[in-house]
Amino acid sequence: MDKKYMPEPYKVKMVEPLRILQKEERVEAIKKAGYNTFLLNSRDVYIDLLTDSGTNAMSDRQWAGLMMGDEAYAGSDNWLHLKETVQSIMGFKHVVPTHQGRGAENLLSQVLVKPGTYIPGNMYFTTTRAHQEMNGGTFVDVIIDEAHISDKEDVLFKGNIDIKKYEDLINKVGAKNIPYICVGVTVNLAGGQPVSMKNLREVHELSQKHGIKVMFDCTRYVENAYFIKAREEEYKDKTIAEIVKEMFSYADGATMSGKKDGIVNIGGFLAMNDEDLYYKAAALVVVYEGMPSYGGMTGRDMEAFSIGLKEALDYNYIKHRIEQVEYLGNRLIEAGIPIVKPIGGHAVFLDAKKFLPHIPQSQYPAQVLAAEIYIESGVRTMERGNVSAGRNKEGKEYFPSLELVRLTIPRRVYSYAHLDYVAEAIINTYKRRDEIKGLKFSYEPPVLRFFTGKFEYI
Repeated sequence: MDKKYMPEPYKVKMVEPLRILQKEERVEAIKKAGYNTFLLNSRDVYIDLLTDSGTNAMSDRQWAGLMMGDEAYAGSDNWLHLKETVQSIMGFKHVVPTHQGRGAENLLSQVLVKPGTYIPGNMYFTTTRAHQEMNGGTFVDVIIDEAHISDKEDVLFKGNIDIKKYEDLINKVGAKNIPYICVGVTVNLAGGQPVSMKNLREVHELSQKHGIKVMFDCTRYVENAYFIKAREEEYKDKTIAEIVKEMFSYADGATMSGKKDGIVNIGGFLAMNDEDLYYKAAALVVVYEGMPSYGGMTGRDMEAFSIGLKEALDYNYIKHRIEQVEYLGNRLIEAGIPIVKPIGGHAVFLDAKKFLPHIPQSQYPAQVLAAEIYIESGVRTMERGNVSAGRNKEGKEYFPSLELVRLTIPRRVYSYAHLDYVAEAIINTYKRRDEIKGLKFSYEPPVLRFFTGKFEYI
C-alpha cells in the first residue's frame, strides 16, 4: 500500500505513556471482564478504539478555557458562551444543557414520546431506542435498504431516510401518533454513514406537510457536513460552517453529545425552536441533570465545549479526521478483511458475519471477535451487532442484518503508526479466524446488555 498521507494538522504538546500487557496477561484480563471489552480496565489497554465519545484530545485553547470556568450555580458566563455558540452555529432558538447526549435523549423522550406513539429513524441507536421504549414508544427503522448491506459501496449516503417507508408509516399509524422523526447525522450503527442534504430537505418537506417534528441526533454532524461537501457536487465550494447551517435549517431541534464533534470529554445539549418544548425540557432538566444553565456540566466544561464546537468546523481538522479513518479502512480492504463500505466518518466497522462465517449470530460473532482482537494485540474495540441490538418486548433477540465490530478513532489522539499497528492486529486475527469459537451469556442484564453483560466460550 502507498502510505502517503498528510501529517497531523497539530503538534504534540503533552504525552500520555502507553503500556502493553503480555499475551497471557491479556488472556486473563479479558476472561476476568467476561469477554466484554467494556469491562476491561483502561490500564490494561494498549490502543483504545472502544469509542470516540469523550476520548478526544483537547486543544491548547480548550485547556486554557478550563481556567476561565465561572462555577456559578446559575447564569455563568460559560453557559452564555455555550448557548450563543450553539445558536450561532446551528441556528436554534433554545438550548437546554445536559451532561451528555443520553441526558438530552431522556428529556426529549419524556416530553414527546407517549405510550402508543411511533418514532421513525434512520436505524436505531442503543440508548436512543431505550429511552423511546421506556416511555412507551415504538421505534420504526425507515433507513434505506442499502444501509443494511455491509459491502454495498456504490451508495454514498447510506444513512438516508427512505421517503416511501416514512410516508407508508405516516399513512399506517397516522401523523398524530408520530411525535417526531429522529434523523442521525451520521448513522453510527450503519457504519458511520452520512445523510445527504437532498434527503434532509425531502424529510423536512414531508414532515412539515404532516406536522411532524424533525429532530436530529447531531452527535457527529461535522463529519456528515464533510461528506456532503465531498460527495454532493453543489456543495463542493461551500464551507463546513455554511453546510452545517443549511443542515440544521431542515430540523426543528437536535440532541447532541458534545463528547464527539464537540471535541470534549463531557457535555451535551437538547436544542429546539419550539418555545413550549423548551419550557417543558427546561423544567425536567432540573430533575435529572441540573439547572437549565449548566445541566450537569461545570463552567469549565462548558467553556471547553464552546471552543471545541468552533474548532470542529475547521476544514483542515475534519479532513484529517476523515482521512485517518479512511487510511485504516483501506489498509484492511487491501488485506481482504471484510468491512462496511464505503468507509464511514468516525470508525471502521468489521463485518463479523463474513469475518467469522462459522459462528452463528446466536453465538455473538462480533462480541467474540472484539475479545479476540484484544487478546491478539491489546487493542480494544467494541461489538455493534446482536448483543447491542438486545431483545424486543417479547424477549426475543433482534438479530440485526449488520453484525459489526467497531474500530472507533478518537479525535486528535492517535498517529498513523498506531493505525498501522491496529491494521496488523486485525490481519493477524483474520489469519487464525477458523480457531475462534462462539460465546454464550454468563450474565445478561435486562437493558443495554452490551455495557455490562458477561460471556463465556461455548
